[in-house]
Amino acid sequence: MIFNITSFFDSTYLKTKEQSGLSDQEEKQVVKSFVLEAVDHRFKLVMIRSSHIAFAKEIIANSGSNVLVGTVIDFPNGNSLTESKLDEISKAINLGADDIDVVINYELFKKGEYDYIVNQVKECTALCLSNNKTIKWIIESAALSDNEIIDICQLIRDVVIDNFGQNNAHNVFVKSSTGFYVSPESAPNGATVSAIKLMLDNSSPLLVKASGGIRNIEDFKTMVDLGVKRIGTSSALSILQAKQSDSNY
Repeated sequence: MIFNITSFFDSTYLKTKEQSGLSDQEEKQVVKSFVLEAVDHRFKLVMIRSSHIAFAKEIIANSGSNVLVGTVIDFPNGNSLTESKLDEISKAINLGADDIDVVINYELFKKGEYDYIVNQVKECTALCLSNNKTIKWIIESAALSDNEIIDICQLIRDVVIDNFGQNNAHNVFVKSSTGFYVSPESAPNGATVSAIKLMLDNSSPLLVKASGGIRNIEDFKTMVDLGVKRIGTSSALSILQAKQSDSNY
């Protein structure tokens, strides 16, 4: 591969301490090790819960590193009101987040509430771009049909281009998955080749982030070869070392 692998990594740690069975002190140590791993290997970004942003920024600054810090908004269900998303985004920006990954209200989209979703995309994108932040819209592709993936990608693309212009396209991504969605009958719930192809075809000139289930170098190469610009994974180091991760998200 002729490109820098690590420049694609949004190295991800989004489990709560309850999900991980950790105490507050144990969680702090896990987050510290996670961030230092990204610093040591020069990953593009660490993706963490907002409660860890300040701690991560401190570690990165003390290390003299350029690793970015991202967080998730209305995660993982995306069903809060737009006003709640905006408030959460504002707080994350104030804490110093560089990238803002927002779960779109895909359930309302599936119900045909298109005007609401258009406004949601417009308002949240405006807040991020006006603060020089990158925003990534998580569509939860496994919850959508192929036609719904096409339609929601085109909606996001059109709202962004119509309101913010092509010059801002490189600061807006469409992202496949939260990694926490449970698909019916154990169907794939992450970044499938078919879903990513649809996203790439219908989001351009916006960028695409593949996230969910990418755990080895073969999956990574497949996604990058398709044309994605970021890889969200909790298995970044394993991928870098060409190992198979046993991570379950």
